[in-house]
Amino acid sequence: MRMISPYGSFISYQVNVDANGNNIVGDAANECTISVDPTNGNKMAIGWRQFNSVLSNFRQGGYGYTTDGGIHWTFPGVLENNVFRSDPVTNSDETGTFFYLSLLQTFCENMYRSTNGGQSWTELQANGLAGGGDKEWFTIDKTNGPGHGFQYQSSDGGDCDNTGVVEFQRSTDGGVTWQAPIHIPNDPTIGTLDVDSNGNLFIGGEGFSTFYCVRSSNAQIGNQTPTFDQVTPVNMGGDLIFGGAINPGGLAGQAFLAIDRSGAPTNNNIYMLASVQPPGQSTTDVMFARSTDGGLTFSAPHRVNDDPVNPSKWHWFGTFAVAPNGRLDAVWYDTRNAANNTDSQLFYSFSTDAGVTWSPNVAVSNAFNPFEGYPNQNKIGDYITIVSDDTGGNVAYAATFNFNLNRGQHEEDVYYVRVSPSGGPTPTPTPTPTATATPTATATATATATPTPTSTPRPTPTPRPEPTGRPRPTPPPRP
Repeated sequence: MRMISPYGSFISYQVNVDANGNNIVGDAANECTISVDPTNGNKMAIGWRQFNSVLSNFRQGGYGYTTDGGIHWTFPGVLENNVFRSDPVTNSDETGTFFYLSLLQTFCENMYRSTNGGQSWTELQANGLAGGGDKEWFTIDKTNGPGHGFQYQSSDGGDCDNTGVVEFQRSTDGGVTWQAPIHIPNDPTIGTLDVDSNGNLFIGGEGFSTFYCVRSSNAQIGNQTPTFDQVTPVNMGGDLIFGGAINPGGLAGQAFLAIDRSGAPTNNNIYMLASVQPPGQSTTDVMFARSTDGGLTFSAPHRVNDDPVNPSKWHWFGTFAVAPNGRLDAVWYDTRNAANNTDSQLFYSFSTDAGVTWSPNVAVSNAFNPFEGYPNQNKIGDYITIVSDDTGGNVAYAATFNFNLNRGQHEEDVYYVRVSPSGGPTPTPTPTPTATATPTATATATATATPTPTSTPRPTPTPRPEPTGRPRPTPPPRP
């Protein structure tokens, strides 16, 4: 049977199921990204890393779809049989067309498109011709400006072209062809992209030591080579970590950037959220910062998880989304209720005032052991995702609720849960200290600009073993 896991008023439904809708014994599934049809919220698709056997590190591009709001899911199969794929990213445009960007073992990519709600996918180019690189993220311009429909992606430095720098690419034809990669100033790695209502592109990530928000004003102009005209350091209150005790073979979280396009007074606010390790702490907190001036300055970091500071507790895989009405929804894994400090629950918090205050945190899942079901690598992936609408958020996450009698341990599976301010206890936001601005942005003239020198050398970036474990920035021979 498939797993249905209720917790209070929240219900998590298993996504990676067999043709009869039952659990697949012996597999593993993680790194799940969700897309929702904005014209019909009952239609959603989730992509994930599908390991058919936990005894092998070989994985493929898994996907599932629902037509009834996430209660039942169908897993028709992988994108391409017997082809190694990793780091799935899905997205949808304003018409409900879904896209799926998939990383190959060569560190090159493919983009897929679905016009039937994720039930089937069309490969838009031959394997690898979408360029890109390790831990790619992409976004779609959904504005009415000149860049409408353009797709933008960035990587983490383990690139298809072997340059070893964090790169940006653009597609002006719906993901079919991708222009030559461009170095992003200050190397904002392991972070996402978004577009404001004026068509300006913003990329958020950690530049190996400091977080940055980088802007391109002309990426939306198809006949111009994109340049980056604003680079702003962002204090997130700590650093991303790789190899932390909670997820030994992976990240404890990535950087997420999203922009308010509500048309309300908060329109074009830029938000960043990440699970970071604060100074002097060995675990992570979910931290948030915002810009109300187009990315010129950012607020002081704000801690979203509201439990007492405890160096033994983890708040990891933090991610968030901005609803069309401007509400912010954040979810993450949390060990606050675990005596062993490792068993995790999915937690939820929301903000209706642009992140100035956040609701009391609410657990929305049962606890699970993140150390079980490892698919020949010691992690439960590197991220989870959420897409919000006016009344709530749709979450794709990995958990180990199913028990495998043959192995005597639980399995990693993908789950869907709906969260909303009314979906559990109705919290009342509490005020936080007044934010202060971080330093004003510095401009760079072209996309090939190099980072501004500092008085001390930049630290070597933490190696990230995806898909094959090569460190950045100098790539070893191809696998």
